[in-house]
Amino acid sequence: MRFFLRPNIILLLFLFIFFIPSESLPLEGSEAGKSIKALSEHAASMDMIWTLVASFLIFLMQAGFTLVEVGFTRAKNAGNVVMKNMIDFAIGAIGFFFIGYGLMFGASALGLFGTSDFFLNHITHSGKIDNWKFANLMFQVVFAATAATIVSGAMSERAKFIGYLFYTVLISTLIYPVVGHWIWGGGWLARKGMIDFSGSTVVHSVGGWVSLAGVLVLGPRLGRLNRDGSVNIISGHNIPLVALGVFILWFGWFGFNTGNTLSATNPSIALIAVNTILAGASGALCTMALTWFLRGKPDVGMTLNGVLSGLVSCTGGVAIISPFSALVIGSLSSFILYFSLKAFELLRIDDPVGAISVHGVNGIWGTLAVGLFAQDKYVQNSLGYAVNGLIFGGGLTSSWFRRWQ
Repeated sequence: MRFFLRPNIILLLFLFIFFIPSESLPLEGSEAGKSIKALSEHAASMDMIWTLVASFLIFLMQAGFTLVEVGFTRAKNAGNVVMKNMIDFAIGAIGFFFIGYGLMFGASALGLFGTSDFFLNHITHSGKIDNWKFANLMFQVVFAATAATIVSGAMSERAKFIGYLFYTVLISTLIYPVVGHWIWGGGWLARKGMIDFSGSTVVHSVGGWVSLAGVLVLGPRLGRLNRDGSVNIISGHNIPLVALGVFILWFGWFGFNTGNTLSATNPSIALIAVNTILAGASGALCTMALTWFLRGKPDVGMTLNGVLSGLVSCTGGVAIISPFSALVIGSLSSFILYFSLKAFELLRIDDPVGAISVHGVNGIWGTLAVGLFAQDKYVQNSLGYAVNGLIFGGGLTSSWFRRWQ
């Protein structure tokens, strides 16, 4: 109150009220007001277009996953792999549209799952068409499809098709939406402040661990293990297909990461794109060098998976880390990939495409990397508040870590 009683403040208020021309204020009916409204509408349209373009790029990742899985498996199973990747998107899209979206983004029940917005009623009951809701729904469904299709590679060459269809319904309408609600839908982890910008946990880790569950239930492929427990190598039939699939996935990842801004005018878009390039490239180079050193020659298949590991590992914090941190995170993902694959082999867990290691284990690494490598200036730029990770002085008792408690 004492602030408003100061004489100079009173004088300024008097001058503002009585001497500033009314034409200088952007009133609703004025030309300035109309211009501001038009700019706001243009910005909203740009955001919607940006979100849809990102959705289309992510949809293209379905082709990338299909090619990677076909190339890493035997030729006789190519048709089965293609069919599974096609149908899991078709079933997943319908299931998520009508049930999964509500579980993920509906009104929260104890922070565990959503309880509203089923069967598109958040769109149809508004009384007025809101095209942004359609754009957001499109963006969310391609993310759900990505989580679902990760699993098809790990379960290749021994899953019954009818069983796989039941799995697709389960992950698209229940598993992925519920976990997504915890972090992106205002659930209990979101309330604790968990940051997972593009889905190291929500998408990739979920897909990876569902893959592990499926592989444990199915057991190894016929011919993978000998009677003495030793492992036979079952090589994929077409490495060029794998390479093409990886490049398509890398291209789609630009939509996957930058699209999560949901805004064409967000200043962090360029940073996200650079971090996406650097993490994938460093994952490839370090995996190549590691296999060259340990095996005497670089391994093509492992190097291609190294690209994907680098991309998965940077996804959680891609908007809030520096380019140098993206390099470090991607580089370390190669070691995690290599030794994870070796560990699963020793445990006699048969994963033809390495999905559990690429998406599950490196999804965990990507989540932990957020708490290690986040930097306040990048967080401020992307999320509107400043906070540091452990490596950059946040400390175990910093405000960043209190957000997780």
